Amino acid sequence: MESLNLIPLGGLGEFGLNMMLLEYGGETVAIDCGLMFPGADLLGIDLVIPDVSYLLESRKKLRGIILTHAHEDHIGALPYILRQLEAPVFGSRLTLGLLKNRLREHGLERKTDLREISAGEPWELGPFGLEGIRVTHSLMDCLAVAVRTPVGVVIHTGDFKIDNTPMNGEYFDFRRFAAYGEQGVLLLLSDSTNVERAGYTPSEREVGKNLEEIFHSSRGRIFVSTFSSNIPRLQQVMNISERMGRAVVLSGRSMIRNSEVASELGYLQLPKQTMTESDSWRELARERVTFLTTGSQGEPLSALHRIALDDHRSIKIEPGDTVILSSKFIPGNEKTISNLINHLYRRGAEVHYEKVSEIHVSGHASQEELKIMLQLTRPKYFVPIHGEYRHLVRHLRLAESVGIPAENCFLLEDGEVLELTSESARKTAAVTTGRVFVDGKGVGDVDEEVVIRDRRHLSEDGMVLAVMAIHQQSGELVAGPDLIARGFMSADGSEEVLERAKKVVLDTFGTSNRETRADPGELQEEIRKALRRYFRKAIERRPVVVTLIMET
Repeated sequence: MESLNLIPLGGLGEFGLNMMLLEYGGETVAIDCGLMFPGADLLGIDLVIPDVSYLLESRKKLRGIILTHAHEDHIGALPYILRQLEAPVFGSRLTLGLLKNRLREHGLERKTDLREISAGEPWELGPFGLEGIRVTHSLMDCLAVAVRTPVGVVIHTGDFKIDNTPMNGEYFDFRRFAAYGEQGVLLLLSDSTNVERAGYTPSEREVGKNLEEIFHSSRGRIFVSTFSSNIPRLQQVMNISERMGRAVVLSGRSMIRNSEVASELGYLQLPKQTMTESDSWRELARERVTFLTTGSQGEPLSALHRIALDDHRSIKIEPGDTVILSSKFIPGNEKTISNLINHLYRRGAEVHYEKVSEIHVSGHASQEELKIMLQLTRPKYFVPIHGEYRHLVRHLRLAESVGIPAENCFLLEDGEVLELTSESARKTAAVTTGRVFVDGKGVGDVDEEVVIRDRRHLSEDGMVLAVMAIHQQSGELVAGPDLIARGFMSADGSEEVLERAKKVVLDTFGTSNRETRADPGELQEEIRKALRRYFRKAIERRPVVVTLIMET
């Protein structure tokens, strides 16, 4: 019997990029295909997606991509990956509904084979038998995936928590997980996001109680900013607003788009007084309006960011208004969110956010819920997924604490392969993986070792451009040198430094021989090196030096 290979292309060692391959007999299924938003160190990069070159290079057949839910870190890379790979995409009704909008923006909706799946309804793909299992999360219609393979059952939890009082009546399916545990689970792949948090993650309904208290105490307009995919949170805000006689104004493209899709599919009940920012909400009294906006992470192009800077074409914050940032501070965004909060206070708003008000609960399982998942499924082998390295390590220890033998727990990182049979599991040689950068319309044309390094260099030390013209035959100086600096020094401080730098260029040019002058490329390099030495010794700075020599 052949072995089953488990191959993570992303999501193990970082948050985001979630993509897991299961490979048997030359056929493969992928679970999720997510992106990651770049940190401050990836200057100018818009998005990061997984490197799927392993799938492109191998002759193994990709039978399908199964989506656990519609968050960007699980579906966001599809518009880029589907340009390179052809495979049907499986997902729940809401997941595919939200995905279609993204594919439509990229002109891929009609070209993509989308297949709807429902919890509890099995289907087959080659040697794999699959079934979605209902889980609760911060989004509706979320699924774990059970995969029957010739060597045993693999369960991938997706993102989950155990919410016993969900907003939409979609309950966590204890029974189905336990049934698989009774039959025997070869391998469990489980969400590690909240493994550092003890106890249980609170229910989404707890947020509603706290939001309602804030609404009762607010006299002006209320702005609630949350992720536009958090449909249960949107429903709670809409319900509270309707009870208190407030119209709901949707602001921000993704907020409007996702609300429309969720409403059309029956997952969101819009109040009678629901409008967009272009409608006649200005006619309503201030205490009769609630704005639902994007921008809880301080994204520069978001609706709330523009409102906070008083740069929105129609919406303005006034003293007495209330702003609720109903989401967690995503690591890396703390400074951006703090700046946003400061701007909102300058406008006279009262601001509620995670550190001062209980207005957000996580969608991920805490330690006790992770233990329950392990006890329900009783896997023979265990691999923690979805988290940075420390989260994976802590989840391994948690699994060992509930009885999974240490030798059956495997810590994998992106690209590492786990080979499984019904009786064994071992790591084998890693496959090619990594990160692909999306910059504007370019996908993969920005190299971290070269382009990003140069951008960091430019951001830290600036640039100096040296321009001069020489006679083509005689090699004599015709014009220049002219030095242009950007991001280097202030105009007042740089004048003397650049004048001395011109002398360095002239001295280098004067000592160069006729052969060097006949080769502009060689002369440019000599001048560049001389300028770099000068700046390093004179002012201990290392600007990017570019030389341009024109022949006349």
